[in-house]
Amino acid sequence: MGNSSYTWAEPAPLLTAINAASQVHLIVGSDPLAAARSGKCLAVGAKPIVIAPESASMNYVLAERIENGSVQWLRREFQDDDLRTLGREEVDRVVDTVFVTLGPNDPLSIRISQLCRRLRIPVNVSDAPELCSFTLLSTHSDGPLHIGISTSGRGCKLAARLRREIASSLPDNLGVAIDRLGMLRRRIWEEDRAIGLIGSRYETEDDDSTGQKHTFNALVTSEDVSALKNRRIRWLSQICEYWPLPKLAAIGDSDVDAVLTAYSSTHPKLESMIDRAVDHRRRKGKIILAGAGPGHPDLLTRATYDAIQSADIVLADKLVPAPVLELIPRRTEVHIARKFPGNADQAQEELLNMGLEALQEGRRVLRLKQGDPYLYGRGAEEYDFFRSEGYEPVLLPGITSALSAPLFAGIPPTHRSIADQVLICTGTGRKGAAPDSPSYVPTQTVIFLMALHRLSSLVESLVTVPSDNDNPSLKVPWPKHTPCAVVERASCPDQRVIRSTLQNICTAVEEQGSRPPGLLVVGTSCRVLHKPTSQKWVVEEGFKGLDRLCEEGDIPLVDALVSTENDVVETTSG
Repeated sequence: MGNSSYTWAEPAPLLTAINAASQVHLIVGSDPLAAARSGKCLAVGAKPIVIAPESASMNYVLAERIENGSVQWLRREFQDDDLRTLGREEVDRVVDTVFVTLGPNDPLSIRISQLCRRLRIPVNVSDAPELCSFTLLSTHSDGPLHIGISTSGRGCKLAARLRREIASSLPDNLGVAIDRLGMLRRRIWEEDRAIGLIGSRYETEDDDSTGQKHTFNALVTSEDVSALKNRRIRWLSQICEYWPLPKLAAIGDSDVDAVLTAYSSTHPKLESMIDRAVDHRRRKGKIILAGAGPGHPDLLTRATYDAIQSADIVLADKLVPAPVLELIPRRTEVHIARKFPGNADQAQEELLNMGLEALQEGRRVLRLKQGDPYLYGRGAEEYDFFRSEGYEPVLLPGITSALSAPLFAGIPPTHRSIADQVLICTGTGRKGAAPDSPSYVPTQTVIFLMALHRLSSLVESLVTVPSDNDNPSLKVPWPKHTPCAVVERASCPDQRVIRSTLQNICTAVEEQGSRPPGLLVVGTSCRVLHKPTSQKWVVEEGFKGLDRLCEEGDIPLVDALVSTENDVVETTSG
């Protein structure tokens, strides 16, 4: 396809930023769009007045604003004189802006648009570009920074997406940095003017439409008295023009003071001094809480893999498998949690203190957790700990075994007409206590994490009603013939699946032994893809799903889990 040029036939709109503080904005309508317009008016400091009859359907958000007094409601039809009588005294009672949300087919929309144009009042009519004298931009705001996108009424959704894309590409704290730079600019001007270095203006270009002067990068010599006078302000203009945005966003209050106190004709090295200050802040420690996924290294997120490669120190859970730990570069310091029964709290405290110590040294700390940090992983506790110490953690999700292990075992937690609910539970409560077991729901799949070390008592609590239960109907026991499966070391080469029922699963695990980490899946969904057999339990050894995918191309997951002579062993009891 050859190159083609496209010329926009209509003139470009004049994009402006209007100070609307204390203006009176008239809104004709009471629908959700009217509520949105009132919110926009309030956000810019204007006073919205809604005109709608008493019988009109009032949006609930708009009704709340009317009730709390932030929006005035005139309970009647629009009148032509409203445009000339409801405004401010200083503009002869003419309203400043009009929004009509009735749509293009309402005759009142056309009439109001014509009246506003005659009176030169800016008017916006919903879904009718031809009736508007202005349109609203899709805006991103960060303190003094405001970015607006317009598609000239051709695509509001696209404008919103473009705004999100632009906003996401900007560094954090850019608005704060702009505020600091603006304050610095003003203080430089005031100080230099106070000592007579400048007159009423200094060398600057506040209007970017004129571009920068040809002298912007000219050499400043000791003979250039006028240029020397404006040295600080010219330096400030140049860093705004050339510094990378992340570096600009890192400027702090101390840098502002450095500019004001240290920069002079005898001290021209301020830029390198600020570079060092910014680098020092960048050297402040950084903590990342990341999920390592179920086990296979290919199931790490890209973000977590990058964090592993760039960390100065890795603090890993005991259950993070060796193939994931092998991705850690040799130069990186690694500590594995020394958790064992009765020592979990002490080991956790030890790991947190190691992380804090490293952060205080300015190091990049990766707290690598099995599965997902927030799913029975103490992630929120660790986040709160580091935040209380002045370090805001970065959170990276991980694929939880609660949902991936059933998949690798060929168990769909939900399936049409069989299971419409998934419940994720822990088999071990705080300090090893047994949590309350869930009541039987025929269409529910329940997944128990951290349950295999007390599997017998857990199954017992599922299939029986406590003797001290005053109202047995509140707890429905699970039938003993309910299908279930134990999935151990999901996605690892030595993955094992034991398929059975609640009646026989404990005996099966006792005979086969334990291979942590593992979980228990309970529910009819366990037999959607694996039909019951005459055996009391079936053991399947090994996992090659991802390896086969790489070697043989796209292989459906169920096919990858089909029993073979080498990786599946069927065992019958007694």
